[in-house]
Amino acid sequence: MFTLKSGTRIQEIGFGSYKVTDELTDGRSYQVIRDALAVGYRYIDTAAFYQNEDVIGQAVRDSGIRRGELYLATKVWKTELSYEKTRKSIESSLRKLQTEYLDLLMIHWPKEFPGDPGWKEKVRESWRAMEDAKAEGLVRDLGLSNFLPHHIMALQETMREEPVLDQLELHIGHMQYPAVLYCKEQGILVQAWSPLGRTRMFGHPALREMAVRYGVGVSDLALRFLLQQGIAVIPKASSTAHMETNLHPAEFTISDEDMSFLLCMPSVGWAGEHPDFDREAVDNRFLLK
Repeated sequence: MFTLKSGTRIQEIGFGSYKVTDELTDGRSYQVIRDALAVGYRYIDTAAFYQNEDVIGQAVRDSGIRRGELYLATKVWKTELSYEKTRKSIESSLRKLQTEYLDLLMIHWPKEFPGDPGWKEKVRESWRAMEDAKAEGLVRDLGLSNFLPHHIMALQETMREEPVLDQLELHIGHMQYPAVLYCKEQGILVQAWSPLGRTRMFGHPALREMAVRYGVGVSDLALRFLLQQGIAVIPKASSTAHMETNLHPAEFTISDEDMSFLLCMPSVGWAGEHPDFDREAVDNRFLLK
């Protein structure tokens, strides 16, 4: 378990629902959430953008699990930045999730688009709306997603409530260490989305060799690499077998030498998304030849 600066304790491993319910028919998307709850997940991560809050809400209600045993986290999409839009997003999430309160509410991205000149005012207004919702008992904790240090600094100039968590793409080959270190200095828990690198690293020979030496799977190695650094994770899976594997990774300690090797690996499995640059700029425009 990890303890947020608010005092709330959360599972170190949550269930990531992004795209897990996509393209599933005949009630299968609903069943995936029911399966995750049955396996033992009590931290469920979603977002308005995922368009599955209603499915999750119904699955949670039908599971019979007491609301107090669950931690439901959702996010305000980047097109809903501003006070009024964020308030409407919160109302929509509460209704679809069929709950009287959200355990964690995050701003999904700091900018509606990379060059947005008014992003600071927009996120500050959204944060104010979230703070008001928290004061009204609609939200328990406030957090961020894909916010880098300079984005957090812009919020810190006006915020009343501090963020308890920042969700970032983190995995072997993509660690965003300036953001990780800044969050730790600020007492903000770091949580990794795509902790398995969208499985692109599973065939990497160096990782496969290391996993064999430890007698574990590559997914065990990838999750332990993050957990050993005090980083929470929200892996996703649609099969119960993979859900079980992700929720209960092998218990072992990666040596200091191997941790250094993993920390220094070149880019592997990066999703290509950055809040300050569009994909074309990142991929092509500034590459050194």
